[in-house]
Amino acid sequence: MKVTISGIRGIVGKDLTLRDVLKFSKNFSTLIDSKKCVIATDTRPTGQMIAETVKAQLMESGIDVYDLGIAPTPVAFRESRKYGAGIIVTSSHNPIEWNGMKMIIDGRGITEEQLATVMKEQNPPKSEIGKEHKIESSYIDDASKIIGAIPDPPAVTVDIGGGAARGFSSQLLEKVGCNVVTINDEREKSSRGPDPTTDALNDLVANTKDRDIGFAFDLDGDRLVIVINGEKKNPDVTLGIGVVKALEIGCKNFVLSQDTSISVEKYIKQNGGTIYRSKVGEANVASKMIETESQVGGEGSSGGFILSDFNYCRDGILTSGLIASIIKKEKFTDVLNFMEKYHIIRDKVGYDSEQHDNILKILHDKMKEKFGNVDTLDGLKVMIDEDSWVLVRRSNTENIIRISTESDSLEKVRKIDQEIKDLIKESHEQIK
Repeated sequence: MKVTISGIRGIVGKDLTLRDVLKFSKNFSTLIDSKKCVIATDTRPTGQMIAETVKAQLMESGIDVYDLGIAPTPVAFRESRKYGAGIIVTSSHNPIEWNGMKMIIDGRGITEEQLATVMKEQNPPKSEIGKEHKIESSYIDDASKIIGAIPDPPAVTVDIGGGAARGFSSQLLEKVGCNVVTINDEREKSSRGPDPTTDALNDLVANTKDRDIGFAFDLDGDRLVIVINGEKKNPDVTLGIGVVKALEIGCKNFVLSQDTSISVEKYIKQNGGTIYRSKVGEANVASKMIETESQVGGEGSSGGFILSDFNYCRDGILTSGLIASIIKKEKFTDVLNFMEKYHIIRDKVGYDSEQHDNILKILHDKMKEKFGNVDTLDGLKVMIDEDSWVLVRRSNTENIIRISTESDSLEKVRKIDQEIKDLIKESHEQIK
């Protein structure tokens, strides 16, 4: 089981049981001052079973539940602003046998302190049983007002990936004027896996060669990957194009996670914006946004774009509309050309999670000796030169160590990636 502020996740029936769901739901109920909680689920086969368990425990704890049914994470975040709290039954981009719970308080993901409360046994006072309400979201209308009507609307293909974005993403794009074709809108018939950042997206590539752009979502609709001219782009490009729109509407302060492409940072600075860096993870980005009064946040590795006035979460659905609104403008091509000068490799290595801390401790000294100063804000990050960097960190969502490397030279980025993997292997051998 993975337990972080990004959510509680595990393989259902193996390391995430209904007993766990009951415990976490009861403990979470003590954080809900409004006594109201939005519930949603993605399209995983175990979703409904877990959602019913969550609702039962919350109602027993005196919480009124407001059930959205199958709905994307951004929609649940948006609605939770009205009700005070939310739980999305999802494991985001993890394999289909996984599931979990994302928790929301006051429109944003929970903090480390709130997570500690969820993990520690709580005893909420006895109260009347809460009530259940079925609700619908105003998300599409709200998002369309942010995007506005597109005067020269593009032809887009939307790849739902069998996820919860069905019924939301295509409708929003149609509402702002796009010509929309939708594929993979049924889970059991989807041709690809849950994570568009790692999937080849072959069907979407094939379906966009004669269209302006393609959008691919993960199962809960917070991640977004784009396909242009029949080519899948890395997720940082999604964020980079979102930034173009944010600058256009007057945003000045931006928070980027430690693993986000330096090309995004350079583009923002060249256009008069200010950058702050945060730990990786949506909740960490959101916390830094609040601290620095930033309007926009981004997590490049997930294609995650956050617009604080609308949602304090990665919002792939809103972002698709924002991107569609500028795709035919010259600045869209400009940022693509600028970002394609850089090459990023997102790699991973598998070692026993109990060894991760020891590996990183030894690795720190090796990286310092080889590269110089090591930034420890989140994992181990080294700026090799003004256009090259590497970050090594434990995953928040999987039992792996992640390696992110970027340079303006393809040969150099490959060399750095291999050097770091060799250093990790040496560090592991030292603790055997």
